[in-house]
Amino acid sequence: MLRHAAQRLAMAVPVMFGVLLVGFLLMQVVPTDPAVVRAGPTASAEVVDAIRRDLGLDQPLWVQFGLYIWRLAQGDLGVSIINNVPVAQELGATIGPTLELMAASLVWSIPLGIGMGTVAAYWRGSLLDRVVMAISVAGVSVPVFFLGLVLIWFVGFQWQWLPFTGRAGPLWTLEGLRAIALPAITLGGVFVGPVARMTRTAVLDVLGAEHVRTARAKGLPERLVVLRHALRNALIPVVTLIGLQIGFLLGGAVVTETVFSWPGVGRLAVGAITSSDLPMAQGTIIVLSLGFILVNLTVDLLYGVLDPRVRAG
Repeated sequence: MLRHAAQRLAMAVPVMFGVLLVGFLLMQVVPTDPAVVRAGPTASAEVVDAIRRDLGLDQPLWVQFGLYIWRLAQGDLGVSIINNVPVAQELGATIGPTLELMAASLVWSIPLGIGMGTVAAYWRGSLLDRVVMAISVAGVSVPVFFLGLVLIWFVGFQWQWLPFTGRAGPLWTLEGLRAIALPAITLGGVFVGPVARMTRTAVLDVLGAEHVRTARAKGLPERLVVLRHALRNALIPVVTLIGLQIGFLLGGAVVTETVFSWPGVGRLAVGAITSSDLPMAQGTIIVLSLGFILVNLTVDLLYGVLDPRVRAG
């Protein structure tokens, strides 16, 4: 198991390096001069040149990238051009709310999706199966921002059941739970459909397997046959999809945080890009990309737990 984990971790290193390179090059093609942004529109050319030299922007690109990697290795993500605050400090203040939002969205959407898919597979062809699949298709088709705006209009504005802007406190308080409810429902709503569809397909494949027929022939209760022998063996493709969807959930978090004014990394990234704060934008890209890589690494390790053949390979 340790060798399997080490192999997956080693594969993640060049991927992260490629992300850093692509992110750095993308920031170079943005039609904005960071020196001009920091100096202000009324600054003289001499001041702008001095700031450009101070930021190292007068160096060749390969030198700038090398210095960028060297600073990252030392834990230095740079300083915001807009408010002159260390990027690491801003990210440290926003990672927590983003993790809270993702955890709150997953804690209800994963069990619901797996449960819906299992029920649909067991009662295949029934009205319940068709209803579950219709809900799944609707969940996949509705954009995150549209679902968020609908919830804001009805639940937050018209009915005034829940707050719909900002973060009110930690999740262990009633105010915090009320504030995170609508963003978590919005972000998790797009997660339920794909999980339910994949679970249904995987469980249907396993229900016809020989070991499931053997379990039924032994007289085991149908609940144990489905949960212990069918669902468990169907979880590998479901875990694969969950891992991929969690990665894409980071992109959905950017939209959700913007719609609900949630003070997370996604909202910080949007603000940095719109204000041409390139160091802050690069820092958010690193954090979001690292999160995507860590999620996929975790999924690879879960393969080894669920299927010993993966560890042996």
